[in-house]
Amino acid sequence: MKKKVVVAFSGGLDTSYTVMYLAKEMGYEVHAACANTGGFSAEQLKKNEENAYKLGATRYVTLDVTHEYYEKSLKYMVYGNVLRNNVYPVSVSSERIFQGIAIARYAKEIGADAIAHGSTGAGNDQVRFDMTFLVMCPDMEIITLTRDRNLSRKEEVDYLNAHGFEADFAKLKYSYNVGIWGTSICGGEILDSAQGLPEEAYLKQVTKQGTEELRLTFEQGELKAVNGVRYDNPIEAICKVEEIGAAYGIGRDMHVGDTIIGIKGRVGFEAAAPALIIGAHRFLEKYTLSKWQQYWKDQVANWYGMFLHESQYLEPVMRDIEAMLTSSQRHVNGTAILQLRPLGFSTVGVESADDLVKTKFGEYGETQKGWTADDAKGFIKVLSTPLRVFYSNHPDEQ
Repeated sequence: MKKKVVVAFSGGLDTSYTVMYLAKEMGYEVHAACANTGGFSAEQLKKNEENAYKLGATRYVTLDVTHEYYEKSLKYMVYGNVLRNNVYPVSVSSERIFQGIAIARYAKEIGADAIAHGSTGAGNDQVRFDMTFLVMCPDMEIITLTRDRNLSRKEEVDYLNAHGFEADFAKLKYSYNVGIWGTSICGGEILDSAQGLPEEAYLKQVTKQGTEELRLTFEQGELKAVNGVRYDNPIEAICKVEEIGAAYGIGRDMHVGDTIIGIKGRVGFEAAAPALIIGAHRFLEKYTLSKWQQYWKDQVANWYGMFLHESQYLEPVMRDIEAMLTSSQRHVNGTAILQLRPLGFSTVGVESADDLVKTKFGEYGETQKGWTADDAKGFIKVLSTPLRVFYSNHPDEQ
């Protein structure tokens, strides 16, 4: 009997080569599995299936884990306002984790002997896939032809063409990873640290001018309505925000950060939905959370995003962080109002029954109602005591 191997199949050059080589040269029964976290269109998935069988796969499956990705990751990234280095929505790295989990789960279901992916030895994805497979499928062999053989694009293309698979895998100026939580852009001017991306590098062009109001409604931290229209499906709500924001080119930026393997990486991205949803959510939290709720939530949320990037999603502490983030959202209810404009947006205000700015104790900068003038003087005098003690002994440092 042939050994079974599951290939994490994206339809790109590396995974196409892997499917064909394992089937033709190594005699495996190849199961091509495409894990979709929301970045593949129906047309792309259909083409992937057709190509997988042309390449020699015994079976092809699409594993749709979009809603699982939202419920187990995206939701918490919104709760935590997670942006890596305060800039980049943790899109590609978090997607890869859930793609890896889906592939590993499928490999166990069919009793596979091995599991394969097309990552190179120079990036983060090899770590994310390998670690997930080592934890979830400890007895399965991990096959990585592109990495182990240090294959060039030309070698892979030549092999495919020589065996009758004619496909255009020409090296383009830019490479893109499209997902529900943003599109990353690599190559071109990004390789020069002094340059930015030209307009034509972005997949979504600016088609709107002027300004527009956007109202995002949250219930316990989750986006539930866009401009008054309620969405029971959170994925549809995210896509609607993306559609509105992308027309203004909102969410474009450049991220420079440290990779898992130790080198620095630079990537451009366009992510209208994360920029607007996180921006609105953070703004609403300023009105509805206490000072220390915001402070401590920011601390654990920073670790949550870092652990996602570093392939530590399965670390048990992540479940503890998620519990804390969930608890923090119990009063994050209301509508955040934003004003959109080309390439940016401004926060306007909020409407919330949990608004802590509205209080019977007073209005900031106007009138106090919860204390007297003498109360204020005594409070300030006590508050200043440690400083007065220090500088009475060290007047030379004033």
